[in-house]
Amino acid sequence: MDGRSSSNTSTSEQPGPFKTKPKTLSSRLVSCPPPPALAMAAGAAVAARRLLLLRHPRHPHLLPKHQFSSSAAADGLDGGDGGRVKIFDRDLKRRHRDRAAWAKRENDALLDAVADNLLDRLEDCRKAFPSALCMGGAAAAVRRLLRGRGGIEKLTMMDMSTDMVKKWRELENATDDGLETHFIVGDEEYLPIKENSQDLIMSCLGLHWTNDLPGAMIQCRLALKPDGLFLAAILGGETLKELRIACTIAQMEREGGISPRMSPLAQVRDAGNLLSRAGFALPGVDVDRYTVKYNSALELVEHLRAMAETNALFQRSPILKGDTALATAAIYQSMFGLEDGTIPATFQVWYCLRLQYFVRKGRKIQLDSD
Repeated sequence: MDGRSSSNTSTSEQPGPFKTKPKTLSSRLVSCPPPPALAMAAGAAVAARRLLLLRHPRHPHLLPKHQFSSSAAADGLDGGDGGRVKIFDRDLKRRHRDRAAWAKRENDALLDAVADNLLDRLEDCRKAFPSALCMGGAAAAVRRLLRGRGGIEKLTMMDMSTDMVKKWRELENATDDGLETHFIVGDEEYLPIKENSQDLIMSCLGLHWTNDLPGAMIQCRLALKPDGLFLAAILGGETLKELRIACTIAQMEREGGISPRMSPLAQVRDAGNLLSRAGFALPGVDVDRYTVKYNSALELVEHLRAMAETNALFQRSPILKGDTALATAAIYQSMFGLEDGTIPATFQVWYCLRLQYFVRKGRKIQLDSD
């Protein structure tokens, strides 16, 4: 793989279902057609009865298990958290992280470039951050490239994968830079960190797999000290746009339809709103695009596996047919292939930087990060 990465764009942006029981309908025949409202109610009742039948324990064979995860949210819609919609299978993503712990390259050009650009933003801040939390994603690259930036004295590294944390411990044993480093196993969706305990929270390419991104950001804000800094790099909606196009065309040609193969990603225009919903005032977002060259689509997929960035949707199709995969690779090469025989893959990353407010004499004062 040609690991060359280029950053060529930089912009800034500022910012239950009803559960009433359907009424019982009369079974007597009438000569006139039912009113539209009655017809809609009848359709809703039939749909509700069918849903109850599918969920009934006496009919487990009716459930399309091949399309859903084995986690608590069997249909990907209600996992017991107040009916919150769940898009990603976090258990599957944890297994992806376990696999990537031993498949990941020690030096990945893309991850290193994103992590280095993320850490560059610490140099724009005039204060030090003695205690810091780094969550998931490319945390290993962040740790390796930190090099004293941000004045960090105590670093806590967290990941949902036990194998990934174990791998980090092994790498840390070979590092001797005097930085106090701790490791914990935890999930970004249920942050196991005390409130007002961290000067800095970083996430490098990890938060885009959370089912409740604003909720995860809110927990980060609560864990920060009043003058703390939240710093994150998140994949944007234009990531792997070439692969999305090629896969869609191949599925339409070979299978006559499409199934979810790529995870939905937040658009840059939504980034400011997400930070505002999380309680960060006047959020700032920078956007970079990285183009990585691969010898083939297969090499791209292998790289995604090594980064734990493969499909983790609840309603995913479990099998990709061989002819569809070959067609995807051929279409990718024919539509986007370069003169040297390689194919480009776009990774859009938006960087979020937000300093908390602290209160002095009854006034909120924003810290200077210029």
